[in-house]
Amino acid sequence: MPPTRRSTSRRSTPRIRRFAVPVSGHAPTGSTSAYLVGDDPALLVDPAGRTGALDAAVDAANVEHVAVTHAHPDHVGAVTAYAAETDATVWCRRGRETRFADAAGVEPDRTFVEGSRLPAGDVSVIDVPGHAPDHVAFETDAGTLCGDVAVAEGSVAVAAPEGDVRAYLVALRRLYARNPPRLFPGHGPTIDDPRAVCERLIRHRLARERRVLAAVESGATDVDAVLDAAYDRDLGGVRGLARATVLAHLEKLDAERRVRFDRDAETVALRKRE
Repeated sequence: MPPTRRSTSRRSTPRIRRFAVPVSGHAPTGSTSAYLVGDDPALLVDPAGRTGALDAAVDAANVEHVAVTHAHPDHVGAVTAYAAETDATVWCRRGRETRFADAAGVEPDRTFVEGSRLPAGDVSVIDVPGHAPDHVAFETDAGTLCGDVAVAEGSVAVAAPEGDVRAYLVALRRLYARNPPRLFPGHGPTIDDPRAVCERLIRHRLARERRVLAAVESGATDVDAVLDAAYDRDLGGVRGLARATVLAHLEKLDAERRVRFDRDAETVALRKRE
């Protein structure tokens, strides 16, 4: 039996347009994907900055709403500017208003929760934390705008102190189960085979966990020793990110009572079987 997808009855399929916006830092591909969902009214998602192409598209559309998948700096840079120019309603995740305002530089006008519908392009909200605690995805019948939950190539950073590996794996499994026709990620090209990509990212994350646990089992007793054993290569300029990833994995293993991790001392040991 073929996999089921969300019913498309009584729902229109919105036009979704992607705009690559250059950003600094460690963002995959060196850019963030901003999206326009629908036309009249339109929803602007993840405007990380301004480009000529995005400016022209916003000018041509009736942008009434602005939202982000999560409030990381490489997703919010032009929220204030576009909201002011279009007089759009600014949305964020309920309970995360302060976090959003601090990052975006503007207070939200309205908030959403799991299951909320945004009145532009028939968009619904699902919670997918893990990469960030406030992370959401926006579902449409054309596909799901998934932010930094998935990427077509490579992997997603799930790094302490914000990253939660357990939550991230749940987010991937939620997207797999919902089986959208495609995923529109925060970085890189559209994903046309969401289930295959979700499976690949789950396998990658669990493989990293096995290497972290194996390091502890082999006698590593602090974070740096686990890092060196788990990666076993020169990390160069991404050592800090890799270290934060190891911390997030150790926090998961500690929560599952598989290791004993002292966050302050950054020491780790296997838990004795009870």
